[in-house]
Amino acid sequence: MSEAIEVINPYTGTCVGKVPRGGAAEVDAAVRRAKEAMQAMRNMPLHRRAAILKKTSQLLQERAEAFAQLITQESGKTIRETRAEVARAAAIFEYAAEEARRLHGETLPFDAFPNGENHIGFYLREPVGIVGAITPWNVPLALAAHKIAPALASGNCVVLKPAEQTPLNALRLAQALREAGLPEGALEVVTGYGEEAGDALVTHPDVGFLSFTGSREVGIGLPARAGYKRVALELGGNSPIIVTQSADIERAAEAIVRGGYAVAGQLCISVQRILVHRTVREVLLEKLIARIRQLRLGDPLDEATDVGVLISKEACDRVEKAVQEAVQAGAKAAIGGKRIGPAAFEPTLLTDVRQDMPIAINEAFAPLTLLIEFDTLDEAIAMANATPYGLNAGIYTRDIEEALSAANAIVAGSVMINEVPTFRSDLMPYGGRKQSGLGREGVRFAMEEMTETKVVCIQRLI
Repeated sequence: MSEAIEVINPYTGTCVGKVPRGGAAEVDAAVRRAKEAMQAMRNMPLHRRAAILKKTSQLLQERAEAFAQLITQESGKTIRETRAEVARAAAIFEYAAEEARRLHGETLPFDAFPNGENHIGFYLREPVGIVGAITPWNVPLALAAHKIAPALASGNCVVLKPAEQTPLNALRLAQALREAGLPEGALEVVTGYGEEAGDALVTHPDVGFLSFTGSREVGIGLPARAGYKRVALELGGNSPIIVTQSADIERAAEAIVRGGYAVAGQLCISVQRILVHRTVREVLLEKLIARIRQLRLGDPLDEATDVGVLISKEACDRVEKAVQEAVQAGAKAAIGGKRIGPAAFEPTLLTDVRQDMPIAINEAFAPLTLLIEFDTLDEAIAMANATPYGLNAGIYTRDIEEALSAANAIVAGSVMINEVPTFRSDLMPYGGRKQSGLGREGVRFAMEEMTETKVVCIQRLI
């Protein structure tokens, strides 16, 4: 297409680059090139795949500052956050290099059943072929790494559609992979809008596996439109953290602020609902307000900035409206609650929030946390489960029975004990329950999703 998409810095409002506005034709061409590279990737020895991934990790480390500066300009995240993201992406590629060497099946004891006498065999893990990857704008490089690295480690080709707000780092990553020795066509990047390029990738019949990270509203309808292909969905969240009577309040407060306002709250595992026992409400509230007050807003490229901007003016409009409606319904702003620029919103803590309020049910995706009181742990667990989401949850407690009860009863992909739900290790099986998604990420677990099992059985002629 001759049209271009402008990439806008959400802090300054200026254009930081332009990319092609790809659509169905560009996706189809990219898939054709990926198909031509499939045999080369499938036949590539594991040590060679590992070497390419390792070299990519090294290139990311060498170019870390340039990547961080670029992501900050595209996304409005603080420079400290984007430096951490680049380091994380480099670690994901390095870990994938290690896992590439461990891709294997195992032998099968056919003679464990009578009809299997004189049979021996094993199973292999083979690539699905082409992985379609659609990534979001909030963690654009690391989440691209979470899709690309395991796909390549397991011998697949990838067609990547990055978010239209943050495509420049994806193109730079593709360049690094080519420099690392990745065959032509093994990674294709198509820039464009979701309803054009993204939809074409979702429905393309030659894509064997679709990995999507984005909103619940978009993702929930993808399996029906994807056709006969496997689908992994990483969708939204509304992460609760339970703070019990026995909790270390000091540590809980510090972690909640860290987990609630990183990336201006624009993470699917940001702390949103703080479920606190009524007896420790006031002391926790005091400590939270003191820490939130210390957060510094400003230029995301400034080393001293703690909280950057939202991705767009429209996102800020949405947050402003949600907070106003909650206050009108009886919530109170203990701190913050106001817009301070076209795309900037104060770090906000609302109290007197009821679980039945829309702001407590829906995903905020903003620098916003909600304080809700409870009297019993069973009540807190019921509130933790009272949303359509089930991604990550957490509990702060010194009581092992409380911790285990919460871990058992909360419906979520992960339950963190004495840690906020914003914690994620890139090696863990990460994913959600309910409407938070399908499948699991984390290099080894993603490789399992992106491969097919083939059984080889041999009858001994004796």
